[in-house]
Amino acid sequence: MALLALEVPAGIYNHGTELDSSGRWRDGNFIRWQNGSVRPIGGWILRKSSVSTSAPRGMTAYTDQFDEPRIAVGTHNKLYSLNQGSAITDITPASLTAGIVDAQVNEGFGGSSFGMGVFGTPRNTTGVPEQVTTWSLDNFGQYLIACSSSDGKIYQWQNDLAANAVQLANAPVDNNAILVTDERFIFALGAGGNPQKIVWCDREGITTWSPATTNQAGDIELQTTGEIMTGLRVKDRALILTTRDAHSATYAGPPFVYSFDRIGTACGLVSRQAAVAVSDGAFWMGTAGFFQYDGSSVKEMSCEVLDYVFTDLNNAQRSKVCAIHNAQFGEVWWFYPSASSVENDRYVVYDYKEGHWNIGNLSRTTGIDSGIFRSPLWFAADGDFYTHEFGYNHDSAPYLESGPISLGNGDSIMKVNEIIPDEETQGECSLTFKSRFYPNGTETNHGPFSLSNPTGARFQGRQVRMRINGSEVNNWRTGKMRLNVVEGGKR
Repeated sequence: MALLALEVPAGIYNHGTELDSSGRWRDGNFIRWQNGSVRPIGGWILRKSSVSTSAPRGMTAYTDQFDEPRIAVGTHNKLYSLNQGSAITDITPASLTAGIVDAQVNEGFGGSSFGMGVFGTPRNTTGVPEQVTTWSLDNFGQYLIACSSSDGKIYQWQNDLAANAVQLANAPVDNNAILVTDERFIFALGAGGNPQKIVWCDREGITTWSPATTNQAGDIELQTTGEIMTGLRVKDRALILTTRDAHSATYAGPPFVYSFDRIGTACGLVSRQAAVAVSDGAFWMGTAGFFQYDGSSVKEMSCEVLDYVFTDLNNAQRSKVCAIHNAQFGEVWWFYPSASSVENDRYVVYDYKEGHWNIGNLSRTTGIDSGIFRSPLWFAADGDFYTHEFGYNHDSAPYLESGPISLGNGDSIMKVNEIIPDEETQGECSLTFKSRFYPNGTETNHGPFSLSNPTGARFQGRQVRMRINGSEVNNWRTGKMRLNVVEGGKR
């Protein structure tokens, strides 16, 4: 009899065939690792129900002039402010043009190539979908600055609960997004309906947008074939992401004010909300991969769940993808719609501290990290508002499942007689094993086993897959599980 340690490294590997994930974790939900130890993610609690009647797509937090923490959140047709107690104030600008709830294929004028098809007939549905409405939200000091991608105007709200947000005087219209830089300029991105143009106001002068020798207002048209999607504040500069490439904007002072450099190609952003800044750079999701800006250059990331994400992504609704930073655990979360869903129903996570990937199922459409507020705050598609990393209650029990693990040398059949568990608090997890004699052979389930020390078990095979089912309400831990095995002959 031999003792077999089931040593499975941290992170999910779901790329290629099932056998490709041998000796790795292949599937899971509501799980994370810390220093190699498996545990559940933090749970969540409802903070406010039905904040909106449609999915929020854009959120920020800041502290106002009354020293009160505030949240701003936008939907396709509304802009709201919430205070620390989650009291809701509708601050929708009177002139706001409502956008769209779901991405739509443009079958009308401009939706296909000129001269293609019969005049007056709808175009086919193979075109690029019109992007769903998202909000670009930031603060200029203690005031809110906002821009809806469908409306295109720049608004300011001065935290007066009796007044709505108002259009910023003299600012360009038909913009894709906005960014407030560290030097306190407002960038209008995709300004004036030109998808490659950036216009910025005077420094500290948010109503001065016409360049003159007496101010630092300016503009530039990026040399790119892409459409500007969003901008991020990163260390010492601004990062501008398009559908094709990435550019940096570095403050240089008068007369040119900003210098722009292309720092990455073939790294286009999948949606306006799919990028986050971290302390040393940024991460974002592209149309077929993930990218990182490390402070000097852009590189495509090696992703061990690439097949899982991109072969089951609803490309028609990919403009709903949103990224949220969870700095406490060194994680970037992307929520996206699977192929069978029109709304975000899955997540993929990159742990940039430990360098591994994770996946799961959860519907969230926007959120903010802890900072202004003590915990991360995320919105669901139905407008419900949640405090995350709070307790350990989840929608369903966390689980983790491995790829195939060889029981022996791959030739002999091995019999398992005993399981020796490794848990912080024994009994909070159960194990199930799925055995096979061949990679494409019939799989047989064994368990679930309620764990004791040791746990009796009787099954055989050449390979097994292990599934851990954890408590839904406790902060459990598991380590290295071991099996007592004996050779059982050949088959």
